Amino acid sequence: MKSNRDIGRIVGALFLTLMITYSIGAFVLIDPVLNSPDYLTDISTSRTQIIVGVLLELINGIAYVAIAVLVFPILKQLNESMALAYVGLRIIEFTMQIISDLSPLLLTELSQDFVTAGAPDDATFQALGALLQAQRYWANQMVFITYSLGALIFYYLLYRSRLIPRFLSVWGMIGAPLVLIGVLLEAFGFEPVVILGGQMGLNEIILGIWLIVKGFQSQKLAI
Repeated sequence: MKSNRDIGRIVGALFLTLMITYSIGAFVLIDPVLNSPDYLTDISTSRTQIIVGVLLELINGIAYVAIAVLVFPILKQLNESMALAYVGLRIIEFTMQIISDLSPLLLTELSQDFVTAGAPDDATFQALGALLQAQRYWANQMVFITYSLGALIFYYLLYRSRLIPRFLSVWGMIGAPLVLIGVLLEAFGFEPVVILGGQMGLNEIILGIWLIVKGFQSQKLAI
């Protein structure tokens, strides 16, 4: 049980790490540049910022995979098939994250060529830029779809195991489907009235802090 508590503390640290790295990488470094009206020009002057942002997003993906690998030996005691599915979904999520991160990296090269060419109205550059923006958007949609499915399995198995307080498990089991609903609504052109699933970030911050302090609870698995 001491081993489980130690694993829980590592998992908690990884949750906080991934929240910090993704928030800084996506919302602070990458998105403000890519969402700029003059992004084809602005990206060329923000190359280092984009690269650092991509690296931080990749750390986020690695942390999610690491969590899945660490908890697999524990969760497979409840349901090995679901535990394997959870690991698989995290790997797919990370793959989609890599595809998403190719977009800003390729845009840095396109932006440099755009500025060098001195043709701000060139339709070819605009079309390629729009295509790379669309690649990031749809890859991110797949990231959130696989994230929500993986999170649902994760919190369901934690609920059964009683390794964390059940209110955190229930919170996750409610939040994960809301993330999925929000992504699907957006994909089909509907704007959710509220940001569905936005509470999942707060859930993972609280879970991370709780696990760092307490680790996984020492009760026997409720199989």
